Amino acid sequence: MPKHLPLSLLLLRLGIFIVFLMWTLDKFVQPEHAAKVFGAFYGLEGLGSSLLYGMGAAQLVLIAAFVLGLFKTWSYGLIMLFHGVSTLSSFGKYLDPFNNLLFFAAWPMFAACIALFLLREYDTLTVGRIGQAKQQD
Repeated sequence: MPKHLPLSLLLLRLGIFIVFLMWTLDKFVQPEHAAKVFGAFYGLEGLGSSLLYGMGAAQLVLIAAFVLGLFKTWSYGLIMLFHGVSTLSSFGKYLDPFNNLLFFAAWPMFAACIALFLLREYDTLTVGRIGQAKQQD
């Protein structure tokens, strides 16, 4: 294994986590904004604060498992799936690129999610891996 691969994968995971953390916190801090996003991009109109808080809580559990490197197939896979849906749901924004440049940042992050999922067995700087190492000692 290349010497810096685990550190590189950890940095990818932390970068992805930061974005998802802000999206998660948005559901708690500004539920009306999160509701507008769900309406505009997913066709889910009129989501109430209670539902958004519940979604935020579930997402918080998921991103905690993800950043800690736990249940990698599931947590990395769900993060990749959710970000893929988010990226593709913004398709209309890509048709007017120079008025929506920030939306293009979703593509490298989606690529990072895919790469991290595909390389998850080499992502060894995780809480899950530390626990496995202790069990083997």
